[in-house]
Amino acid sequence: MKKSKKILALLLAVVMLFAFAACNQEETPDDPQSEVGTSDSAAAGAETYEIGICQLVQHEALDAATKGFRDYLTEKLGDRVVFDEQNASNEKTNCTTIISQFVSSDYDLIMANATDSLVAAAAATEEIPIVGTSITDYGSALQIDNWTGTTGMNVTGTADLAPLEEQAAMIQELCPDAKEVGILYCSAESNSKYQADVIAEELTALGLNPTIYTFVDTNDVQQVTQTAVDNSDVLYIPTDNTAASNTEAINNIAEPAGVPIIAGEEGICKGCGIATLSISYYDLGRKTGEMAYEILVNDADPATMAIEYSEGLTKKAVTERCEALNITVPEGYETIVLEDAAAAE
Repeated sequence: MKKSKKILALLLAVVMLFAFAACNQEETPDDPQSEVGTSDSAAAGAETYEIGICQLVQHEALDAATKGFRDYLTEKLGDRVVFDEQNASNEKTNCTTIISQFVSSDYDLIMANATDSLVAAAAATEEIPIVGTSITDYGSALQIDNWTGTTGMNVTGTADLAPLEEQAAMIQELCPDAKEVGILYCSAESNSKYQADVIAEELTALGLNPTIYTFVDTNDVQQVTQTAVDNSDVLYIPTDNTAASNTEAINNIAEPAGVPIIAGEEGICKGCGIATLSISYYDLGRKTGEMAYEILVNDADPATMAIEYSEGLTKKAVTERCEALNITVPEGYETIVLEDAAAAE
């Protein structure tokens, strides 16, 4: 009897020992296998973000903004961010189609590069966050009265507007004898109209005579440019996407006529201008990416995020065109090297 009790006690001890060991294995937080499992689970749960990019048209400024945007987010998120980048070929209807695809795919965020892309995105969704870039004036683009710097909707972003007062002064600085200033832009671009109206007032205040010349699209760029050249001492072209896509056609008319062009951004200036007061569109794109990161990762609300502007403006001149027109470039201008000249060197 005593022997059987000893055996029973031994069996109970063994059972309790196994039970304790099993319990200890489950609850011990220092178990290396437990840590590996938690780490793998966290990695597997890392969120991936899908972003649709609608760029209105392919040209130097917009391309740089898109690149800056992608570079920033890729640096921050690596392969956790996936881009669907599409180009609308300067057609509003294409913007609408592209944005509709983004909304149907329920992307996490839409980046709208240029005004028509922004307008299409804002019309298509009130839920998906939208960040714009290369937009001159959000109040005009989105038809917001009493503009305060935030949209109050699912839209925020960056603006590319350089001080128009300083651009007007640049025209007088480089072309002191000019009186008739032709302002050339595409009437279909609301932000170009905004710039044209503002700089016309600034030029009038300086004692110059501004006249606005508008083309509807690519088809009448040459005709309207010819009229503007025939009646102007100097031309001003704002940040206009249609003009940016047709700088060669504009230059082929203005250059032989000896009419200088001051441009609102560097890409247009390279194509047909003599000088610009320009921002870095690449840096603008990176700032846009920074805003997108705050929305995606830190749940920032685009409705309350103030529109941001590029830091740093630079006076730049195409010295070879200035020399050909006997225009003296004052100190403080950086030289824009044209691609043909760079290749020759």
